[in-house]
Amino acid sequence: MPVEFLGIAYTNNASETTARSGLSFDKDYTLKLARAHEDHGWDRVLFAYGSDTPVPDPAAGWLAAKVDRLHILLAHRPNVSYPTYAARSFATLDHISDGRLTIHFITGGNDHEQRREGDTLTKDQRYARTREYIQIVKKVWTRTEPFDHEGEHYQFHDYISDVFPVQKPHPGISFGGSSPAAYGAGGAEADVYCLWGEPLTDTAQQIESVWAAARAAGRTDRPRIQAAFRPIIAPTETLAWEKAHRTVEAIRRRRAQGRQAPRGHHPDGPENTGAQRLISIAAKGERYDRALWTPTSAATGGEGNSNALVGTPETVAQALLDYYDLGVDILSARGYDLTGDAIDFGRHVIPIVREEVAKRDREGAERGPHLLEKILATH
Repeated sequence: MPVEFLGIAYTNNASETTARSGLSFDKDYTLKLARAHEDHGWDRVLFAYGSDTPVPDPAAGWLAAKVDRLHILLAHRPNVSYPTYAARSFATLDHISDGRLTIHFITGGNDHEQRREGDTLTKDQRYARTREYIQIVKKVWTRTEPFDHEGEHYQFHDYISDVFPVQKPHPGISFGGSSPAAYGAGGAEADVYCLWGEPLTDTAQQIESVWAAARAAGRTDRPRIQAAFRPIIAPTETLAWEKAHRTVEAIRRRRAQGRQAPRGHHPDGPENTGAQRLISIAAKGERYDRALWTPTSAATGGEGNSNALVGTPETVAQALLDYYDLGVDILSARGYDLTGDAIDFGRHVIPIVREEVAKRDREGAERGPHLLEKILATH
């Protein structure tokens, strides 16, 4: 199956290692970063969501009109708008992008961050709301007759939209999370299920949990799997590891200065299950499998996509192929020098992975969690 690469559509040049030099929404930089991805083999970029960051929807629409091929993954939190409004917004953006839009629904794993925008539901209630929200959005995208809805979180009557997506039956639905509630909601509704990069054994277990939830929901298909990493590459292994240690020191230095702290940081540790998993994995060891390295995650307190893959382009590419063999066919990668790393990864890693995936497809190679023991035996 063809592999896809997801990068980041950041609106300024800041990262865990770099202070922002301009505006929060720097249009010139946003376009420069997107074109670095488009020109170097990436398939799509993510517009993330934060309660204090530029609103991603208009930024995504603006960028979609500026680039020719790049697809957009738009993050959206259900608490910020009513689902009927959101569905029309997404359909409009699908037209602006000529059908290059996927929606990533974020339930929210941090109570403090959610309450910043008035969301007081518990985590499990949020997952139930997200599932209902997605179901409504799909109906608005596809129904040509008025319909009513009487749900736990939303009620409306005689609704019909006059704007439908370019993509049929509708744009892709992306979802993430590492708790049973997340697996249940995403397994039932998502086209793509997103995981943070973990060791192969843990990733295999999560994939099976997602697919089991899809089966339990009565699906005959299953979500595609996406996994996210922070690649740190260099021409030699020695240089790559030197770069990795410099990166961690830069992260620690900025955090010691009171910068780059997680939104809504809790003194007892992160609330969301995914971050808790990353911290637990880092506590058990620094290096896993072929190239996975956890100190970048430990240095940020397990914040978001934070486990690294360290090595030469060939090493990192082979590590990504290990995940592909497990069943991951969307590979998310974001460096710490956003533009430079996007170019380097596109030039030196993506071609290797694409060539090897094509070879596997020609040979009819098996994929899935059942191959885990074979993969580990080669390490």
